[in-house]
Amino acid sequence: MRLEAVFFDVGETLVDETREYGTWADWLGVPRHTFSAVFGAVIARGGDYRDTFQHFRPGFDLHKERERRAREGRPETFGEENLYPDARPCLAELRDMGLRVGLAGNQTARAETILRALDLPVDVIGTSDGWGVEKPDASFFDRVVAEAGCPAGSVLYVGDRLDNDIRPAQKAGLRTALVRRGPWGHILRDEPAARACLFHVDSLAELPALIRKHNGD
Repeated sequence: MRLEAVFFDVGETLVDETREYGTWADWLGVPRHTFSAVFGAVIARGGDYRDTFQHFRPGFDLHKERERRAREGRPETFGEENLYPDARPCLAELRDMGLRVGLAGNQTARAETILRALDLPVDVIGTSDGWGVEKPDASFFDRVVAEAGCPAGSVLYVGDRLDNDIRPAQKAGLRTALVRRGPWGHILRDEPAARACLFHVDSLAELPALIRKHNGD
């Protein structure tokens, strides 16, 4: 089936989160390499990345701490400099190919505001806060399909996480592309989900040519 729309996860697919996790280590008062090591261990055990904070501060409330950071002038943030270098060119090329291009990730309302301000070459920006549902819930991917405006089998979802992005998107009938970068992209293993991916890429720069070939363009 021809691909008509491509939707992207945000964190570690389009946005390099290295800086932001570093600022959380600073906020907690722990060395950045220590925070990173525990973060990786939590992921390797199949845990929620938010469990990392509990190792350093039991009872840590991420939502409240985000608000505290904002009040103290140290909010979570990212900008053009945190986009992976291949992100904007890939989005632009896919859109020039006539595909409907969207972003859809588990992101806060603040992150959605930042994404919109970046003026990325996309048709849709959706976040878990804005949609009121987060991955891996099936309703999230139903919303992706609705925003794509075409059958699920004509939508490609691109992500770095086999657990939160790839497997649930496949269950919802979408085609998938795994980008191998970021902690989850290198640590997680799910062979059935990985094998079912339409594409595996190390860089988003590879994606437009692969889609052209698949569509016979």
